[in-house]
Amino acid sequence: MQLKYGANPHQPYAALEPLDPATQPLSLLNGNPSFINLLDAVNAWQLVQEAHAATGRVAAASFKHVSPAGAALAEPLPEDLARAYEVQGRELTPAATAYVRARGADPKSSFGDFVALSVVVDVPTARFLKSVISDGIVAPGFEPEALELLKSKKKGNFVVLQADADFVAPARESRELFGLRFTQDRNAHAVSAADLQDVVIGELTDAARDDLLLGMVALKYTQSNSVGYALGGQMIGIGAGQQSRVDCTKLAGAKADVWHLQRHPKVLGLSFASTTRRQERINWRVRYIEGDLTAGERAAFQQVVEGPVEPLSAEEKAEWVAGLTGVSLVSDGFIPFRDNIDHAQRHGVRFIAQPGGSARDAEVQAACAEYGIAMAHTGLRLFHH
Repeated sequence: MQLKYGANPHQPYAALEPLDPATQPLSLLNGNPSFINLLDAVNAWQLVQEAHAATGRVAAASFKHVSPAGAALAEPLPEDLARAYEVQGRELTPAATAYVRARGADPKSSFGDFVALSVVVDVPTARFLKSVISDGIVAPGFEPEALELLKSKKKGNFVVLQADADFVAPARESRELFGLRFTQDRNAHAVSAADLQDVVIGELTDAARDDLLLGMVALKYTQSNSVGYALGGQMIGIGAGQQSRVDCTKLAGAKADVWHLQRHPKVLGLSFASTTRRQERINWRVRYIEGDLTAGERAAFQQVVEGPVEPLSAEEKAEWVAGLTGVSLVSDGFIPFRDNIDHAQRHGVRFIAQPGGSARDAEVQAACAEYGIAMAHTGLRLFHH
C-alpha cells in the first residue's frame, strides 16, 4: 500500500506491506492513509480487540499521534453525560455509545482522531462519526449502509480500514531506525482479571476491576511513561509520554478534572447561538472550564453564547471536583514515590493497579492506607514506545 506521505509531508515516500504476503491484517476500503494514520490504526485496533477480550464488552478508542485520547467500553450514558457529549435524542447502539464515551473523555484532544471499534460498525455509529471531525476508522467489519455513509465523509477521503479479527501477529517484531534494525519479542501478554489478583491493600469492587482492566489495556498502547484514570467504563484522563511519572499523574488528573467539570450545572447551562457548530461548542466549554480567557477571547466567547456568562470560580471548581470519587488509576510502570498517591487522591482515585517492585513500595502502600485507596500489584510493566 502506497501511503499519502511519511510522518511529515516533506517525507514523500511511504509504503506499507505485510511481512507475509499470504496474510492481510488490514484491508483498505476507502481513503488514502498517511504513515501516522496507519500507526494509529494498528495500535488502536489492538487496544479495542484486547479490551473487548478482557472485559467481554464492546470497546472503542479515539487515537491521536500513536496514543489514545480516550478509550471506553459500551455503558449506557447518564443524562448529564449525554448532554455534555451532545448526543441527547440520538440512537446509540453499544458500538456508538462506546465511541461517544471514548471521544468525550478528552474532546479537545480527540479532534481529528483515528477511531477503532471492536465490533462491526453499524449505521448509528456511522451517523455519529459523520457528524464529527475525524480522519479514519478501523474495525472488523461494516454494515453496507454504514460503509457508504463513511465513504462519503470528508469528500470521500475518510480512511476506512477493515481489520482481520483472526489475524495473529508474529511472536517477534522489528523496526529499522538510523541504519539499525531493532527486534524484540512482541508484548503478547493478554491482560486479564488474573493480573489483579495480588491486592496488597484494601478491596477492589467489580466496577473497579473492569475500569482497571480497561486502563491496563489502554496503557499497553500508550506512549510511555503513562498513567491513566478510568471511571464507569471509560478512560477520563490519560497522561502520556512524560519523562516523570508524577507528571503523568498530574496531567491525567487535570484531564480527569476537566472531564468531570463538563457535568457542572454552569457548564451544561451555557446557551449557545444556533449558528455555533458542535465542535465549537465543545471547545468553548473546555475553555470556559479552564478559565483564564484573555479580553479578546472573552469577547469572542460572548458572541457565541446567549445572555451574560458568569465565570466558573476556582472555589466552585474545587467544590465540584471534590465530588469526583471511585476513580481507578493505572500506571504502566511501578509507582516510585508517594507523591503520585498524594496527587491522585485529589482527583477522586480510590483504586490503583501498578506493577509494584519499587524500593519504596511500603511508603506508597502507607499513603494508600492513609487515603483509603485499594491497590493491586500486577507484576506487569506495560512500557510502549
